[in-house]
Parts: sequence; structure tokens; C-alpha cells
Amino acid sequence: MIEKLLAIDWTPFWLSFKLAGLTVVVLFIVSLPLAWFLARTDSRFKPFLEALTAMPIVLPPSVLGFYILVLLAPDSPVGTWVEKWLGIKPLFSFPGLVIASCLYSFPFMVQPLQSGFESLNKHMLEAGYVAGKSEMSVLFRIALPNIKPALLTALIVTFAHTVGEFGVVLMVGGSIPGETKVASVAIYELVEEMDYATAHIYAAVMVGISFLVLLGVYLFNRRHRKKIGAFGS
Repeated sequence: MIEKLLAIDWTPFWLSFKLAGLTVVVLFIVSLPLAWFLARTDSRFKPFLEALTAMPIVLPPSVLGFYILVLLAPDSPVGTWVEKWLGIKPLFSFPGLVIASCLYSFPFMVQPLQSGFESLNKHMLEAGYVAGKSEMSVLFRIALPNIKPALLTALIVTFAHTVGEFGVVLMVGGSIPGETKVASVAIYELVEEMDYATAHIYAAVMVGISFLVLLGVYLFNRRHRKKIGAFGS
């Protein structure tokens, strides 16, 4: 078993982790101000923004992948702009996978952050404003440190969800070894080749990673609740 583990190609896993890490970083930067806004606004457009943000959860990956293909096509305005000004080939490339993954995993970052901000004591935030702190200072020095479980959930679940992506990444990135062939795509191809022994190993690694990630989230949240309870008593 150990010999088989050492013999398999670990490149797809490295690509999956690299993709997930970059997706988490980009989505955190983009989602933080949006989640903060959604948690604090009473605008009549809030439900529309929330519905738009949550759409990747309910859309079939094939539908989302198709529209990403259309959006990033070389002859589309967005695809042309990305390739000309950013120097990025948006389709069948690793940067294209990052763009697709950010769109697909967007709600998994926004929703936990928004829920965390909405659970904060408003008086605590108001005290920060009364003390003369700016909006950015209240966000980073008061709000974020007090939503650690929600923050950790957003980061880790987004990472795990990206690692497990298949439909969208296959449609947008294809299966280019060393560039877009992530672990989920590698498992699919192994099954097509009827190499079930190697597919079992790849799948078992993915199951183990997913379990450990979720276990870490639940253990942290449990420990945090105990601390809060001890402090409250």
C-alpha cells in the first residue's frame, strides 16, 4: 500500500491545493467588503444581491461552467480584456481555473462571513464608532477578531470545496497534465481508464483530506464555544 502511495503522481493534488489556496486568498479579499455591506445594509436590493451571490450553490456545474466559457471566450469582451491587459489566457489554463473557482466558490466565502457579522453585538460596533474609529478600523480591529468561528469556516470550507470541484474546472480548464489536471479530474480519468486501484487511492486521499478539514472546523468551533461559555459564567 505504501509503495502504491509513493508511486502515484501527486501533481494533481498539488495543483488542487494550489488552486484552492489562491481561490481562498482572492475570495477573502473580494468577499470581505461585500459580506460586511450585506450584514449591515437595509437596502431593498439586499435580497437580490444575496440571491445573486448564492446562485453557484444551486446552479448545476455544467450550467455555470458553460457561462464561464462564454464569458471568458477569446472573442468575448471579457476574455479579450483579460488576455490583453492582464496577459492571462483565460481558458484551458491555470489562471482560468482560478477565475472559474472563484465564481463557483463565491457563496462559500460570503455567506459564513455575512452570518458572522450579523451575529455581532451592534452596541460593540457602535462603541467603536463613538470612540472615533474608522469603518476599516471597526471591521479589522473589532468585527473580524470577534467572528473567528465564522471566519475559519469561510476559509476552510471554501478551500475544501475548491479542492473537490470537478464539473466547472473540467469544462473551463480541461485536463492538461501539470497545469489544469487537478485531483478530481485525475480520478475521473482513472475511472474511465478502469484503473480502479489507483482511483481508489486518489479517492481515499480526497476523503481523508475532506474529513480532516471538517473535523478541524468542528473541533475549533466546539473549543471556541466552551471558551465563550466559561467566560460568560
